[in-house]
Amino acid sequence: MVAAEVRAGAGQPEGTSPAKGKVLLVAGTHGNELNAPWLFDAWQRDPSRRPACDLELVLAIGNPAARAAGRRYLERDLNRSFDPDRLADAGSRELEVDRARQLLADHGPAGADPCLVAFDLHSTTASMGNSLVVYGQRPADLALAAGLQGRLGLPIYLHEADAVQTGYLVERWPCGLVIEVGPVPQGVVQPAILQQTRLALEAALAVLMEARAGQLQLPRQLVLHHHLCSLDLPRHGDGAPRGVIHPRRQGRDWQPLHPGDPLFLSEAGETLAYDPPAGLGLDPVWPVFINEAA
Repeated sequence: MVAAEVRAGAGQPEGTSPAKGKVLLVAGTHGNELNAPWLFDAWQRDPSRRPACDLELVLAIGNPAARAAGRRYLERDLNRSFDPDRLADAGSRELEVDRARQLLADHGPAGADPCLVAFDLHSTTASMGNSLVVYGQRPADLALAAGLQGRLGLPIYLHEADAVQTGYLVERWPCGLVIEVGPVPQGVVQPAILQQTRLALEAALAVLMEARAGQLQLPRQLVLHHHLCSLDLPRHGDGAPRGVIHPRRQGRDWQPLHPGDPLFLSEAGETLAYDPPAGLGLDPVWPVFINEAA
């Protein structure tokens, strides 16, 4: 995926109070991302290991069936299953859609044990570092992300207006964002990823506590990387890849890519340069989720 860097003023948000009510922490939305679920297991065995805060936390494994199978999902990506129309369609009975309904029935804002804020904890095979993903431009989400960026300097990927990719979990809660940490192989737990996940979560909870106390001070400027499009590998007519990510681009998430820069390497060893898709112009873009295994 490629994004454009956008800088916007932040300042103190008006009318946003995302810290009231319980906070939902979701791990294992993708069953082969094991680091956040590993933390949850440790906290369940020893609650004293949980992040120290005076907020009421609710922990949930997003897709326990996929986790047991060691797969991203079984029938449908759970993190694309929260589209309201799909949820309302009685004929949509995929396992993940039913799981989305259950999570909302249990912990949605109108659920049996309601939460008003949701953090969806992910890991990635891409070199994203410790980063945030925000879906749309709800003020509470942006205020939360700005507070985190001010504390830890985390890059923010703003994803919206993509008809191909919809139905994300955090969109169904009044306030929420994704914490994304990588690189780490699928199905592997690494201490550095655990530490980065916990660090970002602790900072996010601290931001919520400050907001609840009316003490949240946001940075003067919020730096967003706005979703522009998704770029596929070059392919043959039958759909088979005819190239791979160029070694000079691999692992360079969040780094600018200019027209003419190496992007792919063909089967014959030929460098294929970045040629901007129609409408993007000649400005640099910032690729993210480069060569993501999913």
